[in-house]
Amino acid sequence: MPMYLSIIPTLLLAFVLQTSQIKFEQLVGTWQLVHFDAMDELRNSPQYKDSNAAMRGGIEYKIKNRLENTIYEFIPGDTLKYTDYVQQEVVQKEAKVEISSDNILIIHTGTETRKAKIVEFETDRMVLEPVSKNPGSGKLVFERIK
Repeated sequence: MPMYLSIIPTLLLAFVLQTSQIKFEQLVGTWQLVHFDAMDELRNSPQYKDSNAAMRGGIEYKIKNRLENTIYEFIPGDTLKYTDYVQQEVVQKEAKVEISSDNILIIHTGTETRKAKIVEFETDRMVLEPVSKNPGSGKLVFERIK
């Protein structure tokens, strides 16, 4: 009898791992960037701390503008509409998206492919960590707005 009981934790772990796969349908909706780790690093940098109030105000304005204008809209199927900055202008872009079995969000934007690990996911909150050759770019926190 104890042998049967010892398999229960293994089965529970397998069940939890199996159900933690995020499906594209769960992402459908509109998400806004509310926090990006790189912004904290900027605020803690000597250049920011040593700058005058006007310079810090300008940086804070840019941070606020970036947060307010970074929107991801996942459309049923495999499409992502998102805002990006091109030469300091906000532009609307579109990409094809897939999610790997290990919860890597793969974003195909024409000739470029970007990847981000979904490190946390709740119905109204998602945390992404870019997968790149430059580690430490920080996590991005999104909240569902629609």
